[in-house]
Amino acid sequence: MLTDEFGREVTGVRVSLTDRCNFDCIYCHNEGLGDTRGPMDPQDDEMETDDVVRFLEVAAEFDVDAVKFTGGEPMLRQDLEEIVDRTPDQMEVSLTTNGTFLPGRAEALVDAGLDRVNVSQDALDPEDFAAVTKSGAYEKVLEGVDAALEAGLDPVKLNMVVFEHTAGYVPEMVDHVAENEGLQLQLIEYMPELTGKPEWNIEIERVHDWLAERALEIEHREMHDRRRYWVAADGSDARSRDEPGVGMVEIVDPVENPTFCANCHRVRVTHEGYLKGCLNRNDDLRPMGEMTKSEIREAFRETVANRVPYYGEYMIKNADGEWELNEKYLDAPA
Repeated sequence: MLTDEFGREVTGVRVSLTDRCNFDCIYCHNEGLGDTRGPMDPQDDEMETDDVVRFLEVAAEFDVDAVKFTGGEPMLRQDLEEIVDRTPDQMEVSLTTNGTFLPGRAEALVDAGLDRVNVSQDALDPEDFAAVTKSGAYEKVLEGVDAALEAGLDPVKLNMVVFEHTAGYVPEMVDHVAENEGLQLQLIEYMPELTGKPEWNIEIERVHDWLAERALEIEHREMHDRRRYWVAADGSDARSRDEPGVGMVEIVDPVENPTFCANCHRVRVTHEGYLKGCLNRNDDLRPMGEMTKSEIREAFRETVANRVPYYGEYMIKNADGEWELNEKYLDAPA
């Protein structure tokens, strides 16, 4: 197992399979690469099936035990089932998707070895959903969630990015997961430095406070300094987390949260086959050459060795070799 100089073991990888997407979400940062999405047809710069599998086989040599496939929309890859099937057995396999292609494919993905799925859903009203995603596929997303549950991917975690356009939908989304068995909610802090729209930001602590007031139980996870809230649906008389009508809500809040990064055990792979050590960094991209295993091993070692302790380019070494906030970077105009 590889360990970086800050003592963090790398136990997971996040692999983008494409930057193509059938949505055009207004908050999308495309895995930290910016809005680089192109045509819907397969592109020459995407890793081939064998390239993805070869990388995962090398990662398994270093005792990586979890992989999350992302995009773009990873289900635009028609070889996704094959990739999942050929993923080393030791790895837990999860998928982040907008859900529109799950009907008709969820069962095959489970048969191939998919363990978990996150479905992006930012609103429960078709018009509001369309305003955020620039897509009219609201009903298809709901069908996708149902298909995932029917295929045995329980619980299905709904991803919702919380910013100016979606914050008002949080209460009804919380009620939605509480009222529907098999659903959980993951509220994701908006990252303005990756999207270039700082005016859309909201104070995520306000969401924490609101959930804390409603929660029957709160669990603090030291890993990533996350809090989980078990919240009863509006009007429910439930008194404990195990009763019907109670949903689990978790907030992912990496911004200004050094504990989040201090417990990060994952590196990323872009759809073009570049390794990088942090979502918020693109100055450390390492190509895996012609995808020979020896080149992948070397790139993997270098990526882990060059990880930074806190939020990518926000941290730099000073003259004494100590890490400190990069004030020039933070003060740079958007």
